[in-house]
Amino acid sequence: MATRYFFVPQINLLGAGCLNDFGPEAVGLGYKKALVVSDQVLAGLGIVEKVTNQLTANGIEFVLFAEVSENPTCSQVHAGHDLLKSEGCDFVVSVGGGSPQDCGSAIAVLATNGGNIRDYEGIHMSKVPCLPVVAINTTAGTSAEVTINYVITDEDRGVKMVMVDKNSIAKMSVSDPELMVGKPAALTAAVGVDLLTHAIECLVTPGAYAVSDPLALQATKIVFDYLPRAVKDGSDLEAREQLSYANFIVGLAFSNAGLGYVHAMAHQLGGIYDLPHGVCNAMLLPVVQRENAKHTPERFCVIAEALGFDSKNATPTECVDFVINKIVALCEEVGIPKSLRELGIENPDLERLADAALVDVCAGGNPFMPTKEQTIEMFKAIV
Repeated sequence: MATRYFFVPQINLLGAGCLNDFGPEAVGLGYKKALVVSDQVLAGLGIVEKVTNQLTANGIEFVLFAEVSENPTCSQVHAGHDLLKSEGCDFVVSVGGGSPQDCGSAIAVLATNGGNIRDYEGIHMSKVPCLPVVAINTTAGTSAEVTINYVITDEDRGVKMVMVDKNSIAKMSVSDPELMVGKPAALTAAVGVDLLTHAIECLVTPGAYAVSDPLALQATKIVFDYLPRAVKDGSDLEAREQLSYANFIVGLAFSNAGLGYVHAMAHQLGGIYDLPHGVCNAMLLPVVQRENAKHTPERFCVIAEALGFDSKNATPTECVDFVINKIVALCEEVGIPKSLRELGIENPDLERLADAALVDVCAGGNPFMPTKEQTIEMFKAIV
């Protein structure tokens, strides 16, 4: 059998209040000056200040780059890298959900490998490990703080570049649910179903194995149990903490097992129309999984069993229907949009979207390879 690699950050801080421990840990690692990568929203909410206060309290200098957009671009990566070089920073602190995390990873890769960020599109394209990154997570959905994946939009081509790179993994991840309390319901819902998408895709990919399955199954159960609570009451710390745990473990799972065609399609909606990644994943999840189930129905029996369904006394079709219906019901309960029209996209270029999805890095992790015609039909289901 082929060797399995399992990549994970060296240090992982979990649980309410763990942000207070990251400063001393950074001191212990010998870091002197941070480039703090985030966005204007988190800066305005005071979350970035909570992080920088920890740096200051522990005698670590910092410079702030809070210019990351919802879909971080090549120009933002290079602007951040220029600031890092001019300020002499020796590590990166990324603060946020997937967007700041991805941008921070890209900046850190450039810092040690040089060149243009477009050079690193694909699988393991860098030569040496990135500059150390402390990834401080503020949402429970992307798992970007613990994975070897990052995504940057090439604004010149209108393409989301997917980088799968063992050299981009963070040195330390910080998942403090206190930083997630009070987030808007719509954001909580979108990133929560993004989390579920990671879990389901990780379970049905051919890359799934005995180490990834238990992590992804547990994450799936947590989402169904706790996401509606977190959406209903943004101050529910227990729900936030459970979802942060799910986000952590599913990140470890899919980072090492793979994703699939939901992501391949969602990346194109984000790259071409600048739509939020979590919402795109959520809308596509039941559509794509209905097709995947035709090729791997046994995997849906495993998922159904984990969710409390008596799969041993049911047909594979009944198991598939149970899982898909659970996904659809959850999306409705937490208020996920049902169509691109609700997001302001009236006439999407289905040909262009399909062509791009077919060559996306994540497409290879799907249980089957859809044709262009099948891809167009799946996109039509959310128009």
